[in-house]
Amino acid sequence: MARLPRICPPGIPQHIIQRGNNRQTCFVDNADFAAYSNWLYEASQACGVAIHAWVFMTNHIHLLVTPRTEAGISRMMQTLGRRYVRYFNNTHKRTGTLWEGRFKSCLVGTERYFMTCQQYIEMNPVRASMVDAPDEYHWSSYKTNAHGLATKLCTPHKSYLQLAQTDTERQAAYRQLFSVAITDEKLEAIRCAVNKGLAFGSERFKDEIELLTGKRMRPGRPGPNRGELLL
Repeated sequence: MARLPRICPPGIPQHIIQRGNNRQTCFVDNADFAAYSNWLYEASQACGVAIHAWVFMTNHIHLLVTPRTEAGISRMMQTLGRRYVRYFNNTHKRTGTLWEGRFKSCLVGTERYFMTCQQYIEMNPVRASMVDAPDEYHWSSYKTNAHGLATKLCTPHKSYLQLAQTDTERQAAYRQLFSVAITDEKLEAIRCAVNKGLAFGSERFKDEIELLTGKRMRPGRPGPNRGELLL
């Protein structure tokens, strides 16, 4: 079956997930995480993609990014993937594929939806019971956004910058966001959107993207059960 073309309007944020093939380990040690982080920065700069948030788990990664061009994200992920797979296979004396097919992605509306998605990404290690709090996990953007840890990888999105006027106030406001858990409804909406390549945002945002792209940005209605009488 032919692959469907990606929808990647410039200037609109996207949530990206890439998993290890059969959920296998993609990062064995800190050297692997560091190599991936450095090459992600280089690829993002070369391809014109701003990185706002990230988390690198042992067998998958999450990114929240904004491309400047339609092909920016695909080029970035292709460049990064090839370089990292060569490194990983050489370092760990293995062969074959590392990633599970194409990465998954969804468009993300600004306003509260963007910050909810960013919180979702940085809370991954907590939901996975790897740590008790997001600032205990090193390979994520939380300590940059919440505590001001300097890193060249992060480009703050305007939704983050609008939290407050100063860096100190902004970081405090950001930490406060994490005092309220994301609802189960929002968790399911984020997962559905990224797994199906839809949009996570307001109904107005989905309308705008559908008009812009001509593609459906909402889940389709479930089909009838076998044997169900259609009236």
